[in-house]
Amino acid sequence: MKLLNLDITRIAHDTFRIAGSKVIYTDPYKVSKSDEADIVVLSHEHFDHLSVDDLKKVCFPGTTIVASPLCKEGLAGVKVKDIHYIDPGGKHKVGSVEIEALPAYNINKFREPGHPFHPKGEKRLGFLIRMDGTTVYYAGDADFIPEMKSIRCDIALLPVSGTYVMTAEEAAEAAAAINPKIAVPMHYGAIVGSEADAQKFKALVKNCQVEIV
Repeated sequence: MKLLNLDITRIAHDTFRIAGSKVIYTDPYKVSKSDEADIVVLSHEHFDHLSVDDLKKVCFPGTTIVASPLCKEGLAGVKVKDIHYIDPGGKHKVGSVEIEALPAYNINKFREPGHPFHPKGEKRLGFLIRMDGTTVYYAGDADFIPEMKSIRCDIALLPVSGTYVMTAEEAAEAAAAINPKIAVPMHYGAIVGSEADAQKFKALVKNCQVEIV
């Protein structure tokens, strides 16, 4: 789907193909056909975000991977042009594409009391991707965290399933705080969540356009 000046396709779960002057994939998972990604961003090490089998479908010798340091072990055997590990707050440029890493963590989603699925400070990431004059925010696996209130972007890709990430209601609050031109729901239909969560998010958001892609 054409969103502003980029072509954005949601493949599955949190996997998007973002195409402009470069082809970018976010957290490839359940990729159905081969492609050649110029850039792949990897938010963290969990199997539904770092999948070597899926990386093999989109990576070629010219691919640059920008990843959380938590992905080092999982990427040990992956052959690409370059792998750049980045901490929250870090930046990396690939050609004219600018990638900025932001924190992604839970504040109220716990595997057991006191132990969040994605603890703060463990270097799991969201990304700001600036390409062709458009800024895309890919939230990764996050709740509505305070850092989101200072994000400025044109397109926000936000999880909506609950359990490990924001619920549709919390994602709508995040969309109101971020105030992008377009918000796109993600993190449903594969591990947890369904199309109903995406539709609920769309119904709740009043401040910007919502596209289910």
